[in-house]
Amino acid sequence: MTQQERTFETVRTVRLNYLLFLPDNYHPNLDEKWPLILFLHGAGERGDDLDLVKLHGLAKIVDRRDDLPFIVVSPQCPAGTWWWRELEALTGLLDEVVSALAVDTARIYLTGLSMGGYGTWHLAAMHPDRFAAIAPICGGGLVYDGFPERVCVLKDVPVWAFHGAQDPVVRLEESANMVDALRACGGDVRFTVYPDAGHDSWTEAYDTSELYTWFLSHSR
Repeated sequence: MTQQERTFETVRTVRLNYLLFLPDNYHPNLDEKWPLILFLHGAGERGDDLDLVKLHGLAKIVDRRDDLPFIVVSPQCPAGTWWWRELEALTGLLDEVVSALAVDTARIYLTGLSMGGYGTWHLAAMHPDRFAAIAPICGGGLVYDGFPERVCVLKDVPVWAFHGAQDPVVRLEESANMVDALRACGGDVRFTVYPDAGHDSWTEAYDTSELYTWFLSHSR
């Protein structure tokens, strides 16, 4: 019997719940385009309860103040998985938001804490031409995915990394190795280490008004 030519095709359905913050003066019918921040939470906020996403980081910030001049998208990672396994879903979500809202595609920023810090490095490395700047907090890159050497794809993306020197959950070296590798290939990177902070280096980082000014100073 001769071999037959066949084609197999499948479509993967992805689903992410997310929080959407729009500035008070956002108006979809005007010509103004808005900068966007994609925020990735930590491992403890996974699941199907979006209130968990508001416990820490940027989703907590915008829940109590409405003066940040950004569209903020805060997805929730499903239980039992990790952000670096959901890069396709995150990319699809970002595509959907950009198509539906008045987003300035030259000013899309990415940040995340702990598991979201890892996700920030990984998603940015997957799409280095998409983000105007990134801010990974107490994260790193997974060795089996070729990090930290692979981080050189981000040499033209401004990076501001944060970490607590006393972090018992994600070692300081996880961020330091990424920063060192990026600097070695000529990357534009800042590194803030809080000497007395443990794993929670994100509270001080996201309370730093300079972070948002720094984001806005960069565009693609």
